Amino acid sequence: MIRLYENGVWLLNGTQLMTNEEMLRGGAADPEQGRKGTMAWSILDAHNTSGSMDALRIKFDKLTSHDITFVGIIQTARASGLEKFPVPYVLTNCHNSLCAVGGTINEDDHMFGLSAARRYGGVYVPPHQAVIHQYAREMLAESGGMILGSDSHTRYGALGTMAVGEGGPELVKQLLGQTYDIGRPGVVAVYLTGKPAKGVGPQDVALAIIGAVFKNEYVKNKVMEFVGPGVANLSADFRIGVDVMTTETTCLSSIWQTDETIREFYQIHGREESYRELKPAAAAYYDGCVYVDLDKVEPMIAMPFHPSNTYTIRELKENLEDILAATEEAAKVSFGAKVDFSLRSKIRGGDLMVDQGIIAGCAGGGFENICAAADILQGRFIGADAFTLSVYPASTPIYRELALNGRLASLIESGAVVKTAFCGPCFGAGDTPANNAFSIRHSTRNFPNREGSKVQNGQIASVALMDARSIAATAANGGRLTSAAEMDVEYTGPVYHFDSKIYANRVFDSHGKADPSVELVMGPNIKDWPVMQPLPENLLLKVVSEIHDPVTTTDELIPSGETSSYRSNPLGLAEFTLSRKDPAYVGEAKKVQLAQKAIENGEDPAAALPEAGQVLRAVAEAFPQAVPSGKADGRTPGALGIGSVIYAVKPGDGSAREQAASCQKVLGGWANIAGEYATKRYRSNLINWGMLPLTCAAGVDDLPFRKGDWLLLPGIRKVLAEGRMPEAYVIRDGALTKTELTMGALTQDERQIILDGCLINYNRQE
Repeated sequence: MIRLYENGVWLLNGTQLMTNEEMLRGGAADPEQGRKGTMAWSILDAHNTSGSMDALRIKFDKLTSHDITFVGIIQTARASGLEKFPVPYVLTNCHNSLCAVGGTINEDDHMFGLSAARRYGGVYVPPHQAVIHQYAREMLAESGGMILGSDSHTRYGALGTMAVGEGGPELVKQLLGQTYDIGRPGVVAVYLTGKPAKGVGPQDVALAIIGAVFKNEYVKNKVMEFVGPGVANLSADFRIGVDVMTTETTCLSSIWQTDETIREFYQIHGREESYRELKPAAAAYYDGCVYVDLDKVEPMIAMPFHPSNTYTIRELKENLEDILAATEEAAKVSFGAKVDFSLRSKIRGGDLMVDQGIIAGCAGGGFENICAAADILQGRFIGADAFTLSVYPASTPIYRELALNGRLASLIESGAVVKTAFCGPCFGAGDTPANNAFSIRHSTRNFPNREGSKVQNGQIASVALMDARSIAATAANGGRLTSAAEMDVEYTGPVYHFDSKIYANRVFDSHGKADPSVELVMGPNIKDWPVMQPLPENLLLKVVSEIHDPVTTTDELIPSGETSSYRSNPLGLAEFTLSRKDPAYVGEAKKVQLAQKAIENGEDPAAALPEAGQVLRAVAEAFPQAVPSGKADGRTPGALGIGSVIYAVKPGDGSAREQAASCQKVLGGWANIAGEYATKRYRSNLINWGMLPLTCAAGVDDLPFRKGDWLLLPGIRKVLAEGRMPEAYVIRDGALTKTELTMGALTQDERQIILDGCLINYNRQE
């Protein structure tokens, strides 16, 4: 089904794979020259402003955000002098669109977005019209273009657009005319051959790939380039469904070869001028290859609590007790004894009983997925038991077409509930299941807590990812887990007709014209960022949280769901930091922050935090120049800064949300320490909020520090400015012990952002 090449490969004429050794036997082979033959190279080269492909400085063509990110982005850019959006910027409202939590604050954010689109010259998509990525596919994507979005699933590679999901500060840079700076990424071929079997959908192919590449980091921070003869056997919707899930591999971006199928997609959407053919050169070199035999892909399931925890549905059913027991055991790493989590209790008569099915969002809500589900459910009924099925078309144009072609009526007759375009089920803000319920979803993620459960309150539910077809088959079987391959169904494959009038009549489009006379509508929950200090000369950090899970997601660093209503209020949101992972964190971080505030007020930090007294005496004895002196004024670095730091084995998997980092900074965090960072975007968020992205090579069993220890980074400001690695000392019981921490490569601009204290300060200095 999936095979990974150990080394780089050549692709000849778009069809033939050869190793470098095979190429050398046939004559000269220059991988560096061959890299220029990839589609990724040509697109990056066209958008690079540095003149060097080794140190890219990218300017994107378009930007996208949704309603739990655009307020903070615009507020940050506004604090730095924003006057006009320099490129098309689309503000969609698909995350907080229910407006059901926290009084008026969600709709206040929407009104802020509309006023910002008018004032700065953007596009505003009202709630329930489209999820962010479907609107981008329908109205923004263009072959050979690049789009930056403040959502991790910003992926439009199937349409020939290289798209990147990043934290909000990277969009701020684009709004201020700055660049997206990265080293040249590796490019891995995803070579498709064959044709999917009946009942196999895009989520099945995506999960098979994720299961093969996530844990070994085969494509981490690289570009996945989809090539090979199998591409032509996939519809546009199928390709889109695979493409959007590439985020879960931790790749940087994706790009696909384009053909007449994609030309037709653009024609259907009235934008044929946005199409051009993309394909690799006659000889292109890749840093690796994921070989996918589509013929052999079976209906898949990703068991809780990660998209990479994959099995074929057949394999799961054949080994049900063992796999469920293994899933329960793995969950103990995150949950411990906080909840009674049981999946084996769902076994009835040898089958796994499911409580809920959802087909939704940028992954599941496509036209073909929903039509296939309707075909399976035609004449069948989900029954009157506990099982429920919800379907969310990804855009109003899709919803309209389902109504016109009869699939909407068919779904409703089956007992399914068809709702409007909304991302809630993907991040815990909609269709929260009952305690200990098991949900199957054609959505993007199944991380712990993401479906809405609260472990600290004894509430737990779990999500498995599946394709819409197998979800519908399970629904037709009354909630008994069923593969679509088990169903004898004739798929009708109706033609899609796109009606642009829906958007023309409802979406505000400034066509790039700003109107400075428009005042921003500022609801009472929309707050400015608090003042953040520049990096001090020396740092004293208390380790206030240790997380030993193999991977820590952004949902665990800052929960999703109801907290989304506070994304426009930095201080309010910070109260939720690590609340579902380490509930003591906020209180501990605030205690340490009192010492820093004392320094800023010219007071004794030991009086504010008594435990700091012994630590400060140890610092003064070893490094007398590091002790506090003078009053910090927010512009001039102090001699000593006191703050907090967290350690996690591998933090930052998942969402692009900048708040996973900014909330720590608001609470006085100055750094993270990790074995490694799960994604580039999380590390970028740390940097843009003025936090040191430290790494520690030691394993969790032999860490030189523990929660409650203090770390001293003497001369850190000078060290960072000079591009050197920091010295670090663990302080315990009044004694200093030298240890080793590193930061990895930082650009000159990234170093300066940390020195200034955050991106806002950096831009104010500029």
